[in-house]
Amino acid sequence: MKKILVLCTGNSCRSQIAEGYLRHFGGDRAEIYSAGIEAHGVNPKAVQVMAEDHIDISGHTSNHVDDYASINFDAVITVCDNANEACPAFPAKADRYHQSFPDPAKATGTPEEVMNEFRKVRDVIKAYSAEIISNLTNNTKR
Repeated sequence: MKKILVLCTGNSCRSQIAEGYLRHFGGDRAEIYSAGIEAHGVNPKAVQVMAEDHIDISGHTSNHVDDYASINFDAVITVCDNANEACPAFPAKADRYHQSFPDPAKATGTPEEVMNEFRKVRDVIKAYSAEIISNLTNNTKR
């Protein structure tokens, strides 16, 4: 079983959404964790847009990357440039992947425009998560 960490700046939106989808698509083939360089709390709008797609992340917690220092990850996925640049060193075993997504928490406009930005980012992360979990869990090199 692969151990995968999704890393973002605040572990509030993008990494939480990715964790939800990676768990969904990975099933029992992977253990999924998410963390941030900081821990800002799970954004309620992320919870809401995931619920719209029938994925419940309401029980997720916002964690600091140091909380998982003792876990030997197979893969670390950074989902924002800041986390990619500030990502701590992990054991050589951990493969690194990076895909930067816009931060929906920075969206401005009407409440509906903000939610639409969350949905847009959610959908892009969903597609990426489906692809990467398939690649990571079907890889027989490990």
